[in-house]
Amino acid sequence: MSLTAVKFEKFTAFQNLEIKFSPGINVLVGANGTGKTHIMKVGYAACDVTRTGDNFAEKLVRVFLPSGNALGRLVKRQTGSSACSVKVSRQIPRAQTSLRASFSNHATAPEAQSVKLAGVRKWNAKPIKSVFIPVKEMLSNAPGFQASYAQRELHFEAIYDDILNRAYLPPLRGKPDPVRRKLLPILQNIMEGKVATKETEFFLRNRQGNLEFSLLAEGMRKLGLLWLLIQNGTLSKGAVLFWDEPETNLNPSLFGKLLEILLELQRIGVQIFLATHDYCILKELDLQKKPTDKVVFHSLFRENGNIVWRKTDSYLNIHPNAIADAFDSLYDREIKRSITGAQR
Repeated sequence: MSLTAVKFEKFTAFQNLEIKFSPGINVLVGANGTGKTHIMKVGYAACDVTRTGDNFAEKLVRVFLPSGNALGRLVKRQTGSSACSVKVSRQIPRAQTSLRASFSNHATAPEAQSVKLAGVRKWNAKPIKSVFIPVKEMLSNAPGFQASYAQRELHFEAIYDDILNRAYLPPLRGKPDPVRRKLLPILQNIMEGKVATKETEFFLRNRQGNLEFSLLAEGMRKLGLLWLLIQNGTLSKGAVLFWDEPETNLNPSLFGKLLEILLELQRIGVQIFLATHDYCILKELDLQKKPTDKVVFHSLFRENGNIVWRKTDSYLNIHPNAIADAFDSLYDREIKRSITGAQR
């Protein structure tokens, strides 16, 4: 049920690019502006429409929020008329299927005559559980947000409303399965409590009572969200997780536990996409992964003005690696300063 590839032709920042994915953990690495988040948003939109039955082009508009909700503004900018296409492929039992959207830069709405969708029926035949965790934490902003989002034209990408829909799901019935019994206590130990919901508000519940999420450190709120998604079964076998910059507002000392949890989710059949700018995230994953783990590093970079892609299953073979280059530069400058100081 995992995503296998995405192909872009003149879509947003991409001229012509096809990326093939691992069924396990996919780590997207690259400088700002190389399309890491765009790749994840397209993948998420394709997954989510299998659950809702929404129009794929409409979901792209709601996820990307182009000015005036004009779908054509997602076409790579150039002079004159132009058209783009985006194709997402996935593996289903004994076959592969694809969902494709193509449209011109004149398309003003998803239902415009110039918008063409292909593969919808087969793509939607088997729903995919998916979740997109954005950089901005939303649980502390949850009270009243969904009601306002449903009734008003708020300039928020759909991923913010969607993540709250996932977080509000009640726990699964019955006793926790072995994976939840293993992973939930790890998060509870870090947070020193469990997450509770009262009406639309989230709390961290421990022996001292309920602490509202607005008073909780933002890094802890992210771990609280992960706890909820594991507890309510959103992150279970066959699900797809997209996480944009998981390192944001999280102390590096906690990266090890975070990667331990993500690797375990991958082992039970959750496909994971991470976009990161952090050396410690990459290195923790490299140190913790086992030979049987399916981990692929995707390097995105510009070459002759276009975004291109390379992949490797080894951290040391990521090339180019903007993150490692930045840390190497810091190290070299530190050594140079130490030598210069010693010579004075």
